[in-house]
Amino acid sequence: MKNFLATAIIIAITFSASLLAGTRDPSVPDEKYIEYGSKFHYVLSICGIYQDNTLFCASAVAISPRIILTAAHVVENSKHCGISINDSDVIIVDKVICHEDYDGEFGKADIAICYLSKDLDFKFYPELYDKDDEVGKLCCISGYGLTGTFKTGQSFSDGKKRAGSNTIDSIAKDLLICTPSKKTSLDRTSLEYIICSGDSGGGLFIDNKLAGINSCVMSIGKSPMSTYGDEAGHTRVSKFLQWILKNKEKLEKQ
Repeated sequence: MKNFLATAIIIAITFSASLLAGTRDPSVPDEKYIEYGSKFHYVLSICGIYQDNTLFCASAVAISPRIILTAAHVVENSKHCGISINDSDVIIVDKVICHEDYDGEFGKADIAICYLSKDLDFKFYPELYDKDDEVGKLCCISGYGLTGTFKTGQSFSDGKKRAGSNTIDSIAKDLLICTPSKKTSLDRTSLEYIICSGDSGGGLFIDNKLAGINSCVMSIGKSPMSTYGDEAGHTRVSKFLQWILKNKEKLEKQ
């Protein structure tokens, strides 16, 4: 049965490529974002099949050998899903727990914890950020999503993981907010970046600790395309820290 599910998930990865990371500063070469993304080995692609048999691909973050975090909207109605280590190695997700307060409302409790069918073999897993001082902090963001520049917006997919940097501007509801800066190079971060479609469930990191789960992009008066003027929202890990730890312990004991 698990071999069948793994095959189905590889098919999802193949045919959901159009759903697959973030828009970037147009003055910085894309290769730098791809190179930086390779350092985030614990940011993974999660793909699967929804109850209506549509396919999906998004992102997730491993926090221990059997536990990953992702966005609740990614896995809420999934029938089967798994994470991709490479093009042919898939680990099935055995159990999904979405936060009980998540009801599809924008910016509210968009977080889920998943238990894998077998262990990952990573040497490092990020700690969870436990402070409430996120605003103004330099952060790193990674995921598998559509890509482009702040001028073009999300425009294409190549299935590659990217990562970049930003500064947390504010907190709205349960979200940490980042925006693409139009300021001079002295004010922008070196790899300025915000998330796109397909980055949902990936991670925002402060001091190498997981501080946010990629959730959404917001725009006023137009479709959100991750361009100048848009805002990216990341579910605040510090707010849900006890929920994560409680469910992580419960899953690891099963």
